[in-house]
Amino acid sequence: MKAKIRGIYTTALTKLLLENGFEIVQPSIPIKERFRLKDCFDPPDIEIKDRYDLQGVRAIGTPESVDKLIQVLHSDLRDAITRKWHVSLDGIYKGKIVENLSEMVLVDIGVALGKLPVREKPEDCNEIIVQVQRRKIGVKTPLLTTKVKVIGKHAILTPEQIIGVSLKIRNLNERARLYALGKRLKPEKWGIIWRETSANQPAERLKGEINRLLEKAEKIAALSKQVTAPALLLEGFHCVDIEFPATSKTTLDQIRNAVVPTLAGHHYYKACGRRISAALEMAEKLLENGEPEAKVKEEFRRIIEPEYPEEGYKVQIEHVKLSGQVFLLGEAIIEEFKAPNIRFQRILKRDGIYDGLRVSKQAGDKAITEAEIGAWTFKTHYYSPDGEHKGTYINVNTPIELYPNTIRYVDLEVDVCVWPDKTYKILDKEKLNNALQKGWISERLASHVWKIVEEISRGLCEKKFGLKE
Repeated sequence: MKAKIRGIYTTALTKLLLENGFEIVQPSIPIKERFRLKDCFDPPDIEIKDRYDLQGVRAIGTPESVDKLIQVLHSDLRDAITRKWHVSLDGIYKGKIVENLSEMVLVDIGVALGKLPVREKPEDCNEIIVQVQRRKIGVKTPLLTTKVKVIGKHAILTPEQIIGVSLKIRNLNERARLYALGKRLKPEKWGIIWRETSANQPAERLKGEINRLLEKAEKIAALSKQVTAPALLLEGFHCVDIEFPATSKTTLDQIRNAVVPTLAGHHYYKACGRRISAALEMAEKLLENGEPEAKVKEEFRRIIEPEYPEEGYKVQIEHVKLSGQVFLLGEAIIEEFKAPNIRFQRILKRDGIYDGLRVSKQAGDKAITEAEIGAWTFKTHYYSPDGEHKGTYINVNTPIELYPNTIRYVDLEVDVCVWPDKTYKILDKEKLNNALQKGWISERLASHVWKIVEEISRGLCEKKFGLKE
């Protein structure tokens, strides 16, 4: 399987995938040099690139390549989280219109309800052929279009009667050749868009691709008359959102270090962005030039130290669910920070009920959290405005990460709820099992969570968690 990789995780993922039978195509210059790869401009089976928040990557590829990637990551990275989109990207469906809105039409495609612009809705027809667009990938309600394209490795058949050449092909002579070839091969009722990988390909190979795409289009048309909506007519690409929590980042650091000098915490510091990322690049360049590691580490620490919060500073709590939802729990004030231990306080602003504890929540209640950077658990004590202890939550999560303005972790669903009389209850076991069934987490991670829960249960009978006199 052929993979194209870009972003801050490229070196580590390249090594990991090469060791698991992948071929790297269209490598960047540094990757070519580090792995002694030859130029290869073949189209990839899977493309991997950074998420916007740098906390992981997004991969788009064939079903087989995406499944293989997930298997590799779950095998090598203990806390990697893989959220596979249930919709086929670029997939072609026979859908059924279920509701007309002012600007959109809701279409049932079987695996989801999609949104179709009302201007594309055909008159007097409830069953339509639609394609999943490449916009807002991963959303619950995918965007659809009736302007169906048939996508190949080198070319795209488009209903628009045009000949186009990818802007990534910059050689003017090659652009002219492809445009002329497109004019000659253009089928009736279809236009041709040449993709980047069509550059320098023999005319006969490109002609064969157009013929195969035409055959595929005919099969789609024939199948659409045989099936009842909703139904998938042509499988597109699979898409998976991948989160690399703290333990995964550490493992990727070690993998990268086997290729090029890498400071411990490399991928974490890269995810910090801005000044910290720039300081890291400078430090690792010094390592490559042979500077003593201890000296480099000390200088790097001195540069980045002012970027981090101290006692009395405010930080945001970023509570990430296994589904990918991010909840900002509000600003907290750091009361005590003696690395790696940290204690922070939040004042709650709304009335309600504490789930699990089943006691009232009042505006003005105080939440005091005791945590350890890098730990798989933390505990939060809840107090009324007059200081009455209402109960404690022990949260099970991926190892806590401290960023310049944020404390971040991925919630692993299972919590332990403890009342003031020292009785306790384990919450949300079924949510962790559901996450395992959905493929978001590995069996290895689920097993680790249950071991942590067992340890907490034992600790509640001792002094380990500080809940017994």
